[in-house]
Amino acid sequence: MTTLIVIVAVFCAGAVVTVIGTWVIGRRHRPRGRFIDAGGGFRQHIVEIGDPAKTPVVMLHGAGANLEEMNLALGKRLAARHRVILVDRPGFGFSTRKRGEGSSPTYQAGVLRELLDRLGIDRAILVGHSWGGTLALTFALDFPQRAAGLVLIAPATHPGLWSLSAVNTALATPLGSLFARTLALPFGVLLMWPGSRTAFLPQVIPPRYVKDSAAMLVLRPPTLMNNWADVGCLEEALEQQAGRYGALKVPTIVFNGDKDLLVPPEKHALKLAAAAPCVTVNVLPGFGHMLHHAAADRIAAAVAQLAAGA
Repeated sequence: MTTLIVIVAVFCAGAVVTVIGTWVIGRRHRPRGRFIDAGGGFRQHIVEIGDPAKTPVVMLHGAGANLEEMNLALGKRLAARHRVILVDRPGFGFSTRKRGEGSSPTYQAGVLRELLDRLGIDRAILVGHSWGGTLALTFALDFPQRAAGLVLIAPATHPGLWSLSAVNTALATPLGSLFARTLALPFGVLLMWPGSRTAFLPQVIPPRYVKDSAAMLVLRPPTLMNNWADVGCLEEALEQQAGRYGALKVPTIVFNGDKDLLVPPEKHALKLAAAAPCVTVNVLPGFGHMLHHAAADRIAAAVAQLAAGA
């Protein structure tokens, strides 16, 4: 009986800390862009920088992130020569999404198409990191006439992530929801810096990365559940998508680090290039998963190359 009381007390304390922590995170990180109604009445948050007359470049963040993460890595650098549209993917940052099906790349590609329609953009270069790279591929396959080119940074392209998907699928359940609303935020705050630092290996994490990338936004319970659902559905989505790469016709430049333990190039980028002749792969020796920070100059040059062709 005493053990049960302790467990209940811990969860209740966690729930209180989560409510307070969510409020504090919301106060520290405010939306600084504008909202556009896209995808059945669900608001999408975007930030536009750069020259509106230049080639549009849409930036898609990875799992657990938001538009500030891509802005921190590449925003100002690309804005010097392009019209840059930074996007909070549906359910992340300050964008909303439909429950249930909102986690699939197909759904998010449809939202992105409607978002571009509302912005009056016919064709754009898409820059996607990790899960965002998967989304960019889905968009180019579903709406090839809307993609002027792809720059993919450590993209997940093929199945083989079943263990990662299984864990996140289990978390995207009512039991996971209980965890998200009680203990996940307190533990997440403690683990955010070491976890982010690990993602950068073997490179060094920028000193203000967690704050400047607004990384804590993912610890809000609804966003955390969305992230678990996104990663949980990835294996099935890639199983369906991998067989379509032969139809890819959009000029595509891929960057992958040979030290990337999350998305190894031989299991993803190189297999994509073997299936699609329009894909060029750059495997960078000594680099890990966060190439958009560590090799920003090379990625900016690739965007400029595609913009010149477009």
